Amino acid sequence: MSHHSSALGKTPSGNRRLKDLLQQRDNRTCADCGAPDPKWASANIGVFICLKCCGVHRSLGVHISKVLSVTLDSWSDAEIDAMIEVGGNASANSIYEAYIPQGISKPRPDASQEHRSNFIRSKYELQDFLKPSLRISSSNSSSLKSSLSRKIMDNVPSNKGMVEFIGVLKITVIRGKNLAVRDMLSSDPYVVLTLGQQKAQTTVRNSNLNPIWNEELMLSVPQNYGPVKLQVFDHDTFSADDIMGEAEIYIMPLITSAMAFGDAGILENMQIGKWLKSHDNALLEDSIVNIIDGKVIQEVKLKLQNVESGEMDLRIEWTPLDQ
Repeated sequence: MSHHSSALGKTPSGNRRLKDLLQQRDNRTCADCGAPDPKWASANIGVFICLKCCGVHRSLGVHISKVLSVTLDSWSDAEIDAMIEVGGNASANSIYEAYIPQGISKPRPDASQEHRSNFIRSKYELQDFLKPSLRISSSNSSSLKSSLSRKIMDNVPSNKGMVEFIGVLKITVIRGKNLAVRDMLSSDPYVVLTLGQQKAQTTVRNSNLNPIWNEELMLSVPQNYGPVKLQVFDHDTFSADDIMGEAEIYIMPLITSAMAFGDAGILENMQIGKWLKSHDNALLEDSIVNIIDGKVIQEVKLKLQNVESGEMDLRIEWTPLDQ
């Protein structure tokens, strides 16, 4: 273990990013037993854990869980990036605790060492609580999370030709708020969504800085997907359209949560995941992934980037290709 008095091997920005992530609500308690104020983390799984659970994680081996102290150990930027990519305890638990069988109870902070150890081993080493089709052989990878992501992607069929697709996003562009002025007194905004080589566009709303669209745009999601890029433009008749702001929509929490829970049509309404607000994204507030009436739905509120003002409200619905 590396003990340093300054920045602990992290850049100042990296140190702030890790502390910001730790301060998010779901990361203020241990991912495995719920103990308050966890000061340890599994860097490759992407969860914050308490000292007691930390001991069990260390016994699993670094090929399953690489344990680091939030305050004492040296973190690389890649390790911090990996933690942020997972999104925190709620996002990770939506996958690793997707199906806890009846008769199995999650340990409490005062649980016995045997109960704690058995649960953590079942959760991460044996993967007993994952959807069965997502279980992987962790001994072949240094990163359980990245292996899980590959397993999800590798096991979804495709029927779209050369480009392999795993599902469809229906993105409802609901409204814009306080958009930037690009003409004399107003703007003529429209929205463009981009995913890979695909683009989808709303209609133009003339002379309106608070436009209401309520328009549905469809994008197919390829196996190797990245974020959806949102751009707002001001339509001009005689010159190039002016940019009115942009934002990235990180869709991994939505898709991985949906795949972990399986067929939403047979499940009751519930929260299954979350995309957490941070200084590294455009969210105005945490974005919750819910099952509502058999559909996987996410409400997203974004602050437009690289512009003086503007917000966007969206609703995203995910449908896998096998439905």
